[in-house]
Amino acid sequence: MDIIFENCNNIMQGRVSFVKDALNIKYAINGTGKSTISKAITAVVNQDNRALDLLVPYRFVNDPDHRPKVMGVDDIHKVMTFDEAYIDQYMYQADDLLKDSFEILVRTSDYDRHMAEIGQLLSEINESFQSNPELDSLIQAFSSFLDGCGKNQTSIAASGSIYKAFGKGNRITNIPAGLEVFSPYLKNAQEASNVKWLKWQVDGKKFLEIADQCPYCSGSIVHSKEKILRITEEYDSKAIEHLNKMLVLFEQLSPYFSEATREQLALITNNAGDMTGQQKRYLFEIKDQVNSVLVLLQGIRKLGFNSLKDVDRIVDELRSYEINLELFGHLQSDQMRSKIDVINASLHRIIEKAGRLQGEVNQQNRLIQRAIKENSTAINDFLKCAGYKYAVSIEETAEHKYKLLLRPTSVDTEVSSVKSHLSYGERNALALALFMFSTLKEDPDMVILDDPITSFDGNKKFALLNMLFLSERCLRNRTVLLLTHDFNTVIDVIATMPYNFNPAPHGAFLSTINGVLEEKEISKTDILSFKQIALLNIEADIDVLNKAVFLRRLYEAEGNKGLGWNLLSNLFHRREVPTIPDDNGTRDMTASEIADATEEIRKCIKGFDYHQQYLRTQNIQALIDAYHNSRSNYEKLQIYRILYNKNHENAVVKKFVNETFHVENDFLFQLNPSEYETIPQYIIEECNTDIQSLIH
Repeated sequence: MDIIFENCNNIMQGRVSFVKDALNIKYAINGTGKSTISKAITAVVNQDNRALDLLVPYRFVNDPDHRPKVMGVDDIHKVMTFDEAYIDQYMYQADDLLKDSFEILVRTSDYDRHMAEIGQLLSEINESFQSNPELDSLIQAFSSFLDGCGKNQTSIAASGSIYKAFGKGNRITNIPAGLEVFSPYLKNAQEASNVKWLKWQVDGKKFLEIADQCPYCSGSIVHSKEKILRITEEYDSKAIEHLNKMLVLFEQLSPYFSEATREQLALITNNAGDMTGQQKRYLFEIKDQVNSVLVLLQGIRKLGFNSLKDVDRIVDELRSYEINLELFGHLQSDQMRSKIDVINASLHRIIEKAGRLQGEVNQQNRLIQRAIKENSTAINDFLKCAGYKYAVSIEETAEHKYKLLLRPTSVDTEVSSVKSHLSYGERNALALALFMFSTLKEDPDMVILDDPITSFDGNKKFALLNMLFLSERCLRNRTVLLLTHDFNTVIDVIATMPYNFNPAPHGAFLSTINGVLEEKEISKTDILSFKQIALLNIEADIDVLNKAVFLRRLYEAEGNKGLGWNLLSNLFHRREVPTIPDDNGTRDMTASEIADATEEIRKCIKGFDYHQQYLRTQNIQALIDAYHNSRSNYEKLQIYRILYNKNHENAVVKKFVNETFHVENDFLFQLNPSEYETIPQYIIEECNTDIQSLIH
């Protein structure tokens, strides 16, 4: 599978190959465009045009004909990418280590299947409510009654609607003497007409002060004015509003109360005077019984997996919701009994199936615990092997939700602020572990790991590789693109243990030169020791000066700074007469020393002649030609170093140049720098500028 890129940041054009269902490791030096590859693929697969537009090269910002393009991803419908954006978006949430940890670490297909079966068994109870609106009205009426009683724990609250309605007596049934003439208005509760009339009375009171006539008909009210004003003194529209509502409520509740209770409530609701203490206690007694039944009704309605999962004996739990009306004297009525009989009958049918329900709930609990154990063990094994002194646990909250917690292994204390507590490396390692589990859950077509393990030491790198690709649950058999500038990772995957991977991993070296991205395969045979690389290049068909550089580096790596090494050093310093260090500083090499050194060098470089090569170092044009004819950037630097005996003024360029002449920073194993462009292009451009100045 090939993916083609055009106009993506520093990549003007390029092609990268992938093998499906395998690990594809792409090694490249910084600045090649690894993150650009990752971002470009992710943006196109996710159809995120805004993210893709951010990759427009600066030179084409205002050129609509050179927009970023990524081709060859038609078969990739879903991609998951591990990078800084993933960590910022999904990791270390305020209340969880990983966003949606329940969905990723606990919820499985078996979980959903068992929940569906449990839900089916419990649906019969719910159907009893859903198919019987009278039960809803009962719960609603009982709830309204409790609200009307107020929140006082020992009596009817003075702030409750019931006391506000009847606490000072029923002023609609018991109209004060002298105000009977207003009875039609006061007793008309339909659509709260009495409340509206009282409000109208209050609003019109100010007009009575203007004249002794009715503000509506202009008739004289000289003899009735006092009576009219008394209405606003005796009646409060808000109290009457409470009274209307409570009368309606008590009428709704009446069929559910016993006959004796209805009689007592009639006396209370028709009181002429203040409510007595005994009447308050009587109402509170009713409240207590109504509340007890309501709790059971609401509990039955909420029956589900979460309410039963911790109950060892589901039958006992279900029976605890059965309503025994004999215990509730105030609710002894035929209508109440008929409704409760329906509810209890539903419970009895469920209890008959409780054995099966218990089995399903127990099996579901086992599935959850197994998922928690397997996932937390896998994460903790990685943390332990990588040397991190932390462990995770998946714990259930009081709301029956699950969250992922992190604790130090030394103390049983939750790490509450992971971002500030953990180091950068610790955060990244844990994030990568959790990313793997997210990937297993989401099952994408491609997984992209953008330089995920470069910042870790050797042991932690291997622990991460082992977890990602070699553990029991890992990214094996998935299309994975691992982008890295860490060659040790390439050594581990391609050279040291490729046999551990199944299918076999595929490696490639990426380089971007003048905007063109190219890749070159890396096989096990391409990863060589420095000695192997030196000998290969000495035997290769390259310029003798390049061969001499490799040979001197080989002498240096072997600790052999004898005559051969010294003679080659004189050549690179362009000395006509070779010198050698002695106790007094330096002296000229003797003819026999030069002869012995030449013979030593000729064992590797046939026909080597110091004087002949010295004359070449004096021919600037010949060196420039050798520079341009070099096979690789690495060999260019070797010739450049001979041309510029004092080296480059820029410390960064100088370091790269020196490393072509010495073994300052060589890996034990590496790629042949004459075959793989491991020298950044900008270094060569600096050298090209110097070479160009020599020509002019």
